[in-house]
Amino acid sequence: MSTDSSPQDGPAPAGRNGRRRKVGLFVILLIVVLGGVGYGTWWTLIGSRYVSTDNAYVQGNIVQITPQIGGTVLAIHADDTDRVEAGQLLVELDAADAQVALEQAQAQLAKAVREVQSVYVNNAALQANIELREADALKATSELERAREDLQRRQQLGASGAISGEELRHAQKAVDAAASAAAAARAAVDAAREQLAMNRALTGDTPVAQHPNVLAAAARVREAYLAAQRTTLPAPVTGYVARRSVQVGQRVQAGAPLMAIIPLDQVWVEANFKEVQLRDMRLEQPVTLTADVYGRKVEYHGRVVGLGAGTGAAFALLPAQNATGNWIKVVQRVPVRIALNADEVHEHPLRVGLSMTATVDISNRDGGSLAAAPRTVAVAQTRAFEINPRDAEALVRKIIDANLGRRQPTRAQPGSAALALHR
Repeated sequence: MSTDSSPQDGPAPAGRNGRRRKVGLFVILLIVVLGGVGYGTWWTLIGSRYVSTDNAYVQGNIVQITPQIGGTVLAIHADDTDRVEAGQLLVELDAADAQVALEQAQAQLAKAVREVQSVYVNNAALQANIELREADALKATSELERAREDLQRRQQLGASGAISGEELRHAQKAVDAAASAAAAARAAVDAAREQLAMNRALTGDTPVAQHPNVLAAAARVREAYLAAQRTTLPAPVTGYVARRSVQVGQRVQAGAPLMAIIPLDQVWVEANFKEVQLRDMRLEQPVTLTADVYGRKVEYHGRVVGLGAGTGAAFALLPAQNATGNWIKVVQRVPVRIALNADEVHEHPLRVGLSMTATVDISNRDGGSLAAAPRTVAVAQTRAFEINPRDAEALVRKIIDANLGRRQPTRAQPGSAALALHR
């Protein structure tokens, strides 16, 4: 019986395996089709509307604190991680050198006023000298006329033999002497007038306070006054101190970095998108961001405010040299500036340099890819370094009035040297 049943059982397993194979292939094909349909649906409804990158980092203004004059550090009023307000005192420099320079400038201004005033006074003295010389010249001319008349009478008498030839020669010599004296007197008048003209050229029609020498000395006083005010370094913006390198007793030079202030309420994100992702990216498109420091539970919302004018490689310290035989194409990235919602940043503060993930909604493509008009307001500004010019002007005016002999005010001026060094 065993030999009769074997041929009948052989084809059945092969048929079942074939049906199973067909079913498996159909299932796989169905999965692939459903996956393709699902991906296509996702791409049509969601995927084509967004571009994303994790090559994004928080950026912010790093305000360097640098002195405008050199000096020795006497006090430091802020340290790393401290919060400071705009105008708050950060560093004090020794004001002794600035005080000496201010006193020297004041002395030079006083000297200039007195020297210029003496030049103006000389105008009157030179005018009086001209009048005196003119009187002398008139007198010499009169004496010359009398000598000539005397000579003429003697010549008439000499023709009749009434006087001797010796007396005629004496009269002629008197005329020659009177003529020389008159010429000398006229030359003295011309010299006095020329001297007055030269002196008036130094004064002109301007008052003493507007003379160039006085203005130059006054400018040096203002310069020294500003230097005295700049011995204290205020905070230009509100923010947090970072990278403090200055130490008490250190001798610093103008322009040396002492510390930095970062206003963390003014940060933005710089996201580096691939060049193939920029095709449909426009200004003002909404952006959703997450920070690694907070995770995906905290979302930030922003908008695209600018696309870089070049790729990162174009501005690298060593730009790529693509004109070589071993060139390999690398997808470039362009920095995109993203402004953040200020309230969200205040609720969850960020730090400069933190990693971010940015997703841009590119469904609305009405905007432009580049700014169409120049900026109309300042990117950043501060009034912390402003110095009231009226104080310096009051100090200059006080010195000029004192050396012109004018009556001094009984009340102390706000621009005195003491206030110049101790605000």
